[in-house]
Amino acid sequence: MSERITTATAYSATEWDLLTSLPGRVIVAAAQPDPGRPHRSVAAGLAGLDAVAAGRAFDSDLVRAVVAAIYARHDGAAPTVIQLTDLVDVLAACRAVVRVLDRHADPADSAAYRQWVQSVAARVCRTASSTMPGGALAPADRRLLDRLGGALALR
Repeated sequence: MSERITTATAYSATEWDLLTSLPGRVIVAAAQPDPGRPHRSVAAGLAGLDAVAAGRAFDSDLVRAVVAAIYARHDGAAPTVIQLTDLVDVLAACRAVVRVLDRHADPADSAAYRQWVQSVAARVCRTASSTMPGGALAPADRRLLDRLGGALALR
């Protein structure tokens, strides 16, 4: 069995783009307004970005490499326009990432990456739900996190 590599060299350009773009897509999906979910503030999006940055401290070479690539991609770049993201597309991207990770990543790195992406969405949802009584997640946010967890093969 070949040794699994956790950097961009182990992935095609398309696969690496999928791995590095998914966290941002998840932030947008979790932060966009939706019926039954609390109003989303800028703070929710910023919480998602903070959760992405927290990946720098993960005990996973893959997660740290993805975070480094995300920041390298945006250093000195003109701001991009954030577009609303269809949740169905994000869930399909999550399932595609799981297949890519199954082919290339060490199982521990795969699990760390998938849990990190889920934690990004959870941070956005928790920040948005902070106005809910008792700080409980809105039912729609719980459903979103459950669907993401399923698509990321965490459930």
